[in-house]
Amino acid sequence: MKKFKNVFLLVLFVCCSFSGFSQTETAVQTDLKKKLIELFPKAEVSEIKNLEGYTESYQLILEEPLDHKHSEKGTFKHYIYLSHVDFNSPMVIETHGYNAGNIKSEVSKLLKANQVAVEYRFYGKSRPNPIPWQYLTNDQAIEDYHNITTKLKELYKGKWISTGISKGGETALIYKSKYPNDVAVAMPYVAPLINTQEDPRTVEHVKIVGTPECRAKITHFQRALLQNREGLLKEITAYGDKEKMTFTEVSIDEALEYATLEFPFSFWQWGAKCEDIPVEGASPAALFDYLNKVVGISTYNDQKYFDYLPSYYQHMTELGYYGFDFEPVSDLLKTVKSTSNSRFAPKGVDNTYNPEYIKKVRKFVETKGNKILYIYGGYDTWGSCSPTPNPKLDALKMVLPGGSHSTRVKNFPKEDQEKIRATLDRWLK
Repeated sequence: MKKFKNVFLLVLFVCCSFSGFSQTETAVQTDLKKKLIELFPKAEVSEIKNLEGYTESYQLILEEPLDHKHSEKGTFKHYIYLSHVDFNSPMVIETHGYNAGNIKSEVSKLLKANQVAVEYRFYGKSRPNPIPWQYLTNDQAIEDYHNITTKLKELYKGKWISTGISKGGETALIYKSKYPNDVAVAMPYVAPLINTQEDPRTVEHVKIVGTPECRAKITHFQRALLQNREGLLKEITAYGDKEKMTFTEVSIDEALEYATLEFPFSFWQWGAKCEDIPVEGASPAALFDYLNKVVGISTYNDQKYFDYLPSYYQHMTELGYYGFDFEPVSDLLKTVKSTSNSRFAPKGVDNTYNPEYIKKVRKFVETKGNKILYIYGGYDTWGSCSPTPNPKLDALKMVLPGGSHSTRVKNFPKEDQEKIRATLDRWLK
């Protein structure tokens, strides 16, 4: 009987303990949501599914000012995603360059950190219709990030790290140059800082990267595409019909020529393999399949054209971009007349390029940019536009030989991964 009584008391104790634990957890969750509502009183705050390693996650839809200097100009709905582990752990702010989803960044995994993923203004769900183009500037976007960081620092007391990939990494560098004290560390991935509206370094890169044999195969493939024009146009048409794509903004003829001109850039950017390039005499179907695999003909359909308008606007006005090399196929082109990507920028809008904007960002990160950890792939076309930090800076630039635009810390050899981690640990002490 006594033994039974002890077992009963033990079960009662365990049940009460779990009940108390459950109530405590609920209280903590409620407390965080309450704090978020207090910080962002005009926002819609809703719980979302946790990513691995997090205890609470929220989607916040902010009423973001169109113009941070003139609140009377109105607002737009700005989507961000917060994932919580601990108020005293590091916080990673991912400065997405385009649309954003609730995906755990590599930096957040490395540091077991909290994370806030911020969609870039006027992209994805954060896109007003119509877009007020005059407010789509990097400075306005940086104010978005600065205000979000400033508010969330009231809750999250650990070290802050900014990160982003490609245009998002470029945004992280711009953010660091404008508000150097907002984050302790910036860790951009494959981030270009582009010199001009058509940066010639990208064209030079594809002329020297890889082997002469591989570059010759690329040129041969480009020419084969346009020498088999009628067959390729039929393949694109059939593919578009199958995938329910329309090509009214950019015609199918244009799509073929632009994709052909784009091919060398994308080939090296995404780490395609020379041995996979179709052999001489390949059918139009085989040529199209490989072109579609590397470039993606969907890039030129009406939906993607619409989706990418904000990106091309920013590249043409502030960020700069790359141009096309006509030399390998100039005798075969019929439709495309300009080497510029301005064809894809919004029409009826002032797309005047400001060459000074990125120059100032580059000067800062190369001469004053301490505690910036750069990740690049050696073959990536955008790597040709990477900054070169002064050796006297406490910064680290890691380039993976043969790596692509998909290069991440996990792709480096073990000793390099250890170097990256040791540097982060030192900076975040």
